[in-house]
Amino acid sequence: MQDILSMQGKVALVTGAGQNVGREIARFMAAHGAEGIVVNDYVLERAQAVADEINAEGGKAIALQADVSSHASVMAMYAKAFAHYGRVDVLVNNAGNAGANPDEAVRKPFYETSPEVWKSWIGVNFDGVMNCTAGALPGMIERKGGKIVTIISDASRFGDAGLEVYAGAKAGAAGFMRSVARGMGRHHINANCVVIAAMGTPMIEERMAADPERAKRILEKYIIRRLGKPSDVAAMVLFLSSGASDYITGQVYPVNGGFTFAL
Repeated sequence: MQDILSMQGKVALVTGAGQNVGREIARFMAAHGAEGIVVNDYVLERAQAVADEINAEGGKAIALQADVSSHASVMAMYAKAFAHYGRVDVLVNNAGNAGANPDEAVRKPFYETSPEVWKSWIGVNFDGVMNCTAGALPGMIERKGGKIVTIISDASRFGDAGLEVYAGAKAGAAGFMRSVARGMGRHHINANCVVIAAMGTPMIEERMAADPERAKRILEKYIIRRLGKPSDVAAMVLFLSSGASDYITGQVYPVNGGFTFAL
């Protein structure tokens, strides 16, 4: 049977792919036959490690450093990607941050934070999505097709005290994707979002292990009583990047263990 999630003939650029969810997305796409993967990360060494892993497993990948919050840095990354592969068919806006220390116990009220703090959240989570999408669209329009998937957070839909700017930036990214979907549909370009909640990254798992009572309270908010795994998200992103999703655009898909529902 033909692989309906096949990525054959497609070149994908995954931002923030040097670790955790982004790494798994890049690996999933390579495993499903992608012609090439551009592994982006702010830290080149992390991106290179993932690219080396993909290449060792029989895939094809290159590592490119870029600060997604900088338009110039993103355009320089695209120039290198185009020089190597000639195009980008799939863009996954995965790069994001929730501040230097997202631990609930040390969050400050919004009114006690400063615009300098806001810039880091908005720069990556909103400006980064716009910068990377701007770099991908001209080539997709020329080739009459493409897929854009943006990772957002349940904070954008549910709200999160202490992470107001982060939630706002992620909500802005979702609105931006819906508008891109409306504007680019005539070019056969699909734009969708994947919503994720708490993920079982090494940092989060370490914090939960150190405070079992708090971990229990967190997990009780999820219908499926566990943290998300990078592979949970990667599977949905792969679907939205493949030909199986050609008739889906402008949508938001929660991969969150039932933390929130979508209508």
